[in-house]
Formats: sequence, C-alpha cells, structure tokens
Amino acid sequence: MNTLKDTGISRRAFVGGMGVAGAVLGLAGMSGKATAADAPRDADGNVIAGFDDTGKSGLKPSGVWQPYSDRKIRVGIAGCGLCSFGLQFFFQNHPNVEVVAVTDLIPHRCARMAQVCGCSTTYDSCEEMVKDDNIEAIYIATDAPSHARLAVMALEHGKHVASAVPAVYGSLEDADRLFEAVKKTGLKYMMFETSYYHDDLYAWHQKYKAGAFGKIIYSEGEYYHYFGKPIGGYNPKTGRVDENGWRKGLPPMWYPTHNNAYYVGITGGSFTEVSCMGNHSKVPHLRPENNDYQNPFGTEVALFRTSEGGMSRQVVGWDLPSGHGEKGRFYGERNSNVTVNTTRPPLPPGVGGGGHGGSHGHLTSEFIDAILRDRKPWCDVAQALNMTVGGIVAHQSALKDGELLKIPQYKM
Repeated sequence: MNTLKDTGISRRAFVGGMGVAGAVLGLAGMSGKATAADAPRDADGNVIAGFDDTGKSGLKPSGVWQPYSDRKIRVGIAGCGLCSFGLQFFFQNHPNVEVVAVTDLIPHRCARMAQVCGCSTTYDSCEEMVKDDNIEAIYIATDAPSHARLAVMALEHGKHVASAVPAVYGSLEDADRLFEAVKKTGLKYMMFETSYYHDDLYAWHQKYKAGAFGKIIYSEGEYYHYFGKPIGGYNPKTGRVDENGWRKGLPPMWYPTHNNAYYVGITGGSFTEVSCMGNHSKVPHLRPENNDYQNPFGTEVALFRTSEGGMSRQVVGWDLPSGHGEKGRFYGERNSNVTVNTTRPPLPPGVGGGGHGGSHGHLTSEFIDAILRDRKPWCDVAQALNMTVGGIVAHQSALKDGELLKIPQYKM
C-alpha cells in the first residue's frame, strides 16, 4: 500500500517554505459551497493564482438547469492540499452526486474533506480507495506526476475518472497506457481543463462548431504563472513534500493544457508536429543543475502544425514577473456572424461557477451529465492527450534546439 503518513504538509501544501498553519488556510471556513470568501490563500494571505477570479465570470449561464435523472453517482475524491482542490469543484453540492469516500495522504486534511462532503468513509490513499466497489467514479486531484497512474488504476477497478490537469506528466508511455485503459474498459474519462469553460473559449467553441470561422489558419495560446522561487510539492524520492518536490524546475511545456486548450478545446483538433525554443532562465531553480528534471528553461515557445493544416504558437512561462493568466486568440479563413448561443449552460442548484473564470462547477456538471447520459464528455481522453502530449514533445524539441518533431495522435 502506497501511503504517506502525517508529515504536517500534504502533496499540494508546500508553497515557498509554507508550513501547516499557512496550508490550513486553504480549508479555513470552507463549507459545502465554495465562495469567493473561501478562496484558497497562501502563507502571506494572498489568493492562490487561478482562484482570484472566483465568481467573476463575465457572462451568466443561460436558461434553467433541467435534471436528466434523479440518480446519484457515487463519487470518491482523492486529494485536498493547499488549494482545497478536491472540494473546489462542487461534487459535494451536485444533486446527482453522493460523495461516498475521500482520501488525502494527511489524516487531518482527509478528515476535513469528509466533514465538508458529509461522508463517513475515508482512505489512507487513492490506491486503497479505488478498490471500494461502492464507488462509481473518482475525481483525482492529487500531485501531477500521479495523475496517469492513478487514473489507469481507477479505470482498471471499474471507475469512471475525472482528473485534474495534466492528464499525463512528461511520459509518452503513460499517455498510451491511459488511452488504452479508457478504450479497453469503455468507461468515461475527463480531464478538468479549466480554460474550456472560460467565457471566451466556450463561445468560440460554439461558433466554430457552427462553421463561423472555417479552418483556423493561425492560433495562439499563452499560460503565464510566475515561479520566481521554488514551488514545493510531493517529492517521489523522499515520499514527503518539500521545496525539491515535483514543481521545482518543472519543464514549462509539461504543463501545457491551459494554453493548448485555445486550439484543441475550440476545434477538437490536434497538433501534428512542433518546433520549440526555450529561454535559458536566470531564476536559480530553473537551471538544469538545480532541479531533478535537468530543465534549463523558464519559458518555452512552440510553433505547432495543426491537424487542420494551420499553425499555432503556444507559450508557457514561469519566469516572467509581469505575466499572469491563461489567454488565447485565433484567426480563421472566414468570420461569419452565425446565430448560435454562446453563453455557458445553466448549472444545477447549489453548484457555482467557482474559480478559474467560473469554470469549476461546469466541469463537474459536464462529467456527471456524461455518465448519466452515457455519452462522451467534452474533454475526453483523446482531447486530453492531444492537449498534453504536444507539450511533452515540444519540450523534447526545445532540448534539441528547435528540431521539428512529430507528435503522436489520439482519436476515439
């Protein structure tokens, strides 16, 4: 059994030397509903990036939510940590969900999750929780390096899977394993890419489907998150959380979904080949001798060829103090004014939009609805991997001074 006993800090709980007292702020005051006042904060009291826009979406959902079924999906949630991430997506509030089990590697966090979700069953690890036959679906909100392994394990134990980003972490082999597990089991897999339900991306996706833009000739996506100091995390070498954890020196293009979504999410297409250049950073932990990845880059800029035959420039940057956020733009072969509803769908009662541009509740609602209706979720395994794997190959290209490389393709 792979468990980590109480070290005082969970997998997601170490940010710049942060201790337990500061980490607990991520859960302080949290009730069944996530609100702007409950937004997770760091040791300095600042709202964690991505959660600062909670409840501030520009467009309200359209219409009134209509239930499809009165059935409740029995869900297990894996992972809490600094961001209260397992609680921030409203599973515990959805009328078609019963949260029946939770797990976190730190006992007091696990207990708090159980209290918020109103469930009595807890597990020491996700590896143990997936064995519970009472659970139908699992939301994996653990450290990024564990996403693919735990997702495959959950699928093999008969569970539908929702996963935080990225779907896989730097491994093309893990991508193939995850893809095959979804195909073999026939179960639902959805990656919770928050950009999908940003007001702009959602509207562009609806217009693209209606033929408003034709082929996308050129697109851009950018994800900036300044990491001037080492950002700690779970360290597989030590089995603890420390400043040398998985985030320290993370290759930028290994975390590419917030920007790659501004092509893949809009079109449903993919990247077929890439040339990428990296900026040799002056930030100490982003130098190859100072991180376990031997990664020298603080920012990576990739030029992709798309499955439509167009081009897409994608950027991920950790060392740009003036940069922040997820954004994109694109240019199609035409720009017609089609009549289509571009506002996001209504949410179930009790489920809010939440953080990251009001996307959290929409992702959960989409996942649960896909299970109930037995349909493919929007960000299914193929889209998740086409978003993620392009970044993995882009980093390989950057290490080869921009060599043009082919990208594996995934299609269900």
